[in-house]
Amino acid sequence: MKLNLKRPIVFFDLETTGVDTAKDRIVEISMIKIMPDGEEIVKTRRLNPEMPIPAEATAVHGITDEDVKDEPTFTQIAKSLAQFIQGCDFGGFNSNRFDLPVLVEEFLRAGVDVDLKRRRFIDVQNIFHKMEQRTLVAAYKFYCDKNLEDAHSAEADTRATYEVLKAQIERYGDLQNDVDFLADFSSRGETADYAGRILYNEKGEEVFGFGKYKGRSVADVFRTEPSYYDWMMNGDFPLYTKKVITEIRLRDKK
Repeated sequence: MKLNLKRPIVFFDLETTGVDTAKDRIVEISMIKIMPDGEEIVKTRRLNPEMPIPAEATAVHGITDEDVKDEPTFTQIAKSLAQFIQGCDFGGFNSNRFDLPVLVEEFLRAGVDVDLKRRRFIDVQNIFHKMEQRTLVAAYKFYCDKNLEDAHSAEADTRATYEVLKAQIERYGDLQNDVDFLADFSSRGETADYAGRILYNEKGEEVFGFGKYKGRSVADVFRTEPSYYDWMMNGDFPLYTKKVITEIRLRDKK
């Protein structure tokens, strides 16, 4: 089947140095850009993360320091990558909680501020979990009747994710072949940042999604306790989260 697209959608997967979205870095990235006419453009490459790859990460994806020592850094490819994804929606497997936050952090470190606010994000894992409760390997077998060879290879996982989404649309009559619908359906809830630290309440106001002020208005907390903003800015939070709270604070001062 063919996805019903109004604009290109990029399915992507990352292999990284770990699972900390604020600190860990990309060692391999694969993107399959699907054009509205069905054309596929594949880009896959390894990156030098500018930090040692822990043994536990290598045990998962098989990529070592030696494998990436002569590869470019993310900063070196950031501008061309930003051009490649410009105007695109996104799809991935657990991408809303991991791959997307990591990718945004890498862009910010490279000084390339990619505006994704008007993009749509389909998380195939969330659709899968709502429907069947499985892993990507099981999802690929369940929906596509195929064994996922080279699991944790970025391109293999990316292509499997794309194929699983198409199979999900065919299987479930209540899933619309529409990016807006799929993005809404696969969302776990509205977040102001990609890491889920700042959420939107039913009034559309930014509220904390963690800590002692969980559920409280971010603007209200910063008004009554300005030091909390300073604590977050000096703390171990993702760069994009810091960008969001700074925008809230500046907006509130106008």
